[in-house]
This record gives sequence, structure tokens and C-alpha cells, in this order.
Amino acid sequence: MMHTLPLPDFTHERVEVITGRRSGLFIAVALHSSVLGSALGGARLWTYPHWSDALGDALRLSAAMTLKNAAAGLDAGGGKSVIALPEGTVLDAERRRAAFLDLGDAVESLHGLYRTAEDVGSTTDDMLVVSERTEHVVGLPDTVGGSGEPAGPTSLGVYESLRATLERVTGSPDVAGRRVTISGLGQVGSRLAVRLSAEGATLTVTDVNPAKRDLARELGAEWATPGEEHLVPADVFVPAGIGGLLTDDVIDALDAKAVCGPANNPLAERAGAERLARRGILYAPDFVVNAGGVIYLDLEAKKLGTRSEIMERVARIGDTVRRVFDEAASRGVTPLEAAEGLAAERLAAGNRRPALVHGAA
Repeated sequence: MMHTLPLPDFTHERVEVITGRRSGLFIAVALHSSVLGSALGGARLWTYPHWSDALGDALRLSAAMTLKNAAAGLDAGGGKSVIALPEGTVLDAERRRAAFLDLGDAVESLHGLYRTAEDVGSTTDDMLVVSERTEHVVGLPDTVGGSGEPAGPTSLGVYESLRATLERVTGSPDVAGRRVTISGLGQVGSRLAVRLSAEGATLTVTDVNPAKRDLARELGAEWATPGEEHLVPADVFVPAGIGGLLTDDVIDALDAKAVCGPANNPLAERAGAERLARRGILYAPDFVVNAGGVIYLDLEAKKLGTRSEIMERVARIGDTVRRVFDEAASRGVTPLEAAEGLAAERLAAGNRRPALVHGAA
């Protein structure tokens, strides 16, 4: 479900908005920052009520990518692209291909300041189509020598973040016997659910796609009615779908000790972080938690380490989450403010002095 939100403040370096000449679809490419290097962020294919909703999504997501890449210690700026489908639109194969060729042209127009990748609604095969129009794309299929699907690394980072969060609210990082609610069973949410189930967590799951009930049954998880999952008592609530889920009403009714999940921009409003804190609910900032995929894609593209070494770095996201919690406690601020401060410090120094690098002391 898409939550319509107001347009955010415009703090971007450049935004390209086009009507695809082949597909006729609205496409936005938002470059928020290239201070740390060529921006990196995925291409989202999604249905929106209005083109302005798609533009707002691109602006918010690209700004979040700046924070994510800075906090992850990457020499990469923040950007995002969105292909907007009008409500009720179903793409056939020909028009889908046309849409990603159009995206490739839009990405190419930024002359390497922005690199795209797969995201919600898009695939590595779609990125192969994009590569016909621009070389500024990462995460191509394994079959052509690319780095492949980044959902695995993302889910690993979320898992380690969840362990760090459990450790802070329960005293132990072990997931066995802990109550976890996962809202959204896409590529990342499903992988996380499978792993948590195997380790003995008590799972409640939901998704707007009723077919995902099959996975719930396979895992022995409880199924919650979409929109009511936040009412289920949990140690950790995991937003793993589209952003904006945590509205004031949801936060006020949320029955959980902590929030930790891969969804980008899960807070409907930034003030939601303070609202969670007032209720005593620990919040692990999304742009730290879900950085595994972008770490993997950036380092793979630049050949900075073997896949095993890169995955070891992804696993250390949990340590970054612990540092964010420590910083928040020592300064008396929310974890969101602490994480933003650490990212801003690195951005202010350019790429000369990393302030928050996974695994660094």
C-alpha cells in the first residue's frame, strides 16, 4: 500500500523528470548528493496515485541513500530512480522493456554521477535492459558476470541489526523464543522470515499479497491481517514493505519493544522517532539496518574484496547499530538523530575522513 505523503524539502543536486519516449511512463531520477562519489541507489517500479507521489518518493528515497551510503562508509553518494505506474496499469513484457530502456537513457543523462540497480518492483534482468542504454548500472545477473540479486546481503544486514536490537532490549542477541512480527514478505522480508523461523523465533507475518500465506504456513508463522500486524505483541516489529507505515496512529498503538527492519523511510514523519522514544520503543534507523545490499553492490562493482570479504563487512552492520545505540544513549538523543549525525560528519569531511565504517573502531 502506498501512503501519500507531502513533498519533502528540496535539497538535491539534480533531478531529471521525463516521460519515457518508448513507454510513455513517468520516470524520475533524483541525485541527492555526490559529495562522497558517484551516487548509488536502486530503480523502483511502483504504482502511485499521482505523478507527484512518485516524485516525492524519489526525493525521499534518494536523500535516505545519501545517509545510508555515508553511514555505511562507502565512497558513494545518494540517488534513486522511480518508474511510476498509473493505478490499474499492468505492464506486458514489451512495455516493461521499453520502460527500462527509457530509464537507461535518463540515467545516462547524468553522465556517471548516478548509478542505478534493482529495487522494489525491478529485477536484475531489468538492469540488464538498462545496461543497453548506459554503463552506469550495477547488480546485473550472475549469468552475465554481474553481482546478482542484493536481497541476500540486505537480509544478512537486517538479521545482524535485529540481533543487536534484541540484545539492547532483552539482554541477549539470540532470536530463539523471541516474538518477531514481519510486515512485508518480499525478497528481504521472506529471507529474514525463513532464517528467524529456522532459529526458533516466534513469528507473526503479513503481506498485502494473500499468496504469501503459503510461506507463513510453511514456516509455522501466524498470519496477521494487513494493517493490523502492529497490534500483535512482539519483541521486535520489522517493517519490510513500502515506506510510511509508521504513522502517528500506528506508533501510538504499536505493541513492540523495538522497531528494526529493511523498509526505506518507514516513519511517515521524522517526528515519529521522538514519538517512538516517548513510548519506550527502541528504533534502529532504517538506513543503517538495510545497507547490506548497497555495500555489496558498491564493493562488488569496484572489486574491493572477495565476495566472502564483502559479506563479512555486511555482517558487521550489527556492530554499527550497536554504536548508534551507544551514541544515542550518551548524547540523550534518538537513534535516528545519532545515526544522522554520524553520517553528516562523514559527509562534511568529504571522502577524506570516514566517520562511520562498518568494522572500524
